[in-house]
Amino acid sequence: MRFLSKLIIGAIYISGVPLICRSPAKFNLAAMSSSSSKNEPGTHSVAFVTTPNEALAKKLAHLLLNQKLAACINIVPQITSIYDWEGKINEDSEVLMMIKTRTNRVDEICKVIRDNHSYSVAEVISLPIDNGNPPYMEWLSKSVPDKT
Repeated sequence: MRFLSKLIIGAIYISGVPLICRSPAKFNLAAMSSSSSKNEPGTHSVAFVTTPNEALAKKLAHLLLNQKLAACINIVPQITSIYDWEGKINEDSEVLMMIKTRTNRVDEICKVIRDNHSYSVAEVISLPIDNGNPPYMEWLSKSVPDKT
């Protein structure tokens, strides 16, 4: 794996394929804690959205970023989704969006996705972030304003 030139901080597996997470800067992993006010467990979330192609994923990503609903969106190409839809098992190539945001902004993200997605029932699911690199979590907090 030629791109592994920096410190690896974790791995995510999608469809059995590892997606390596890495950081361009070295930091003390022992300092990671959920005690910081910027990183209270559940304050931030990762939302997952699937799209039929990269063009739509990029369009949606730009909409969310321009509205300050997300700090960062990863677009993961070439996933395979196998699902039951209207009584039939389907298998499709899709693109996965991983959206980092504040938990209290997920409903707004859902609305943007529903209003701009090509699917009649778009996937938007979110998982809370319980812990993370404190400087990253602080940046996430500053990038996505708290819902007023």
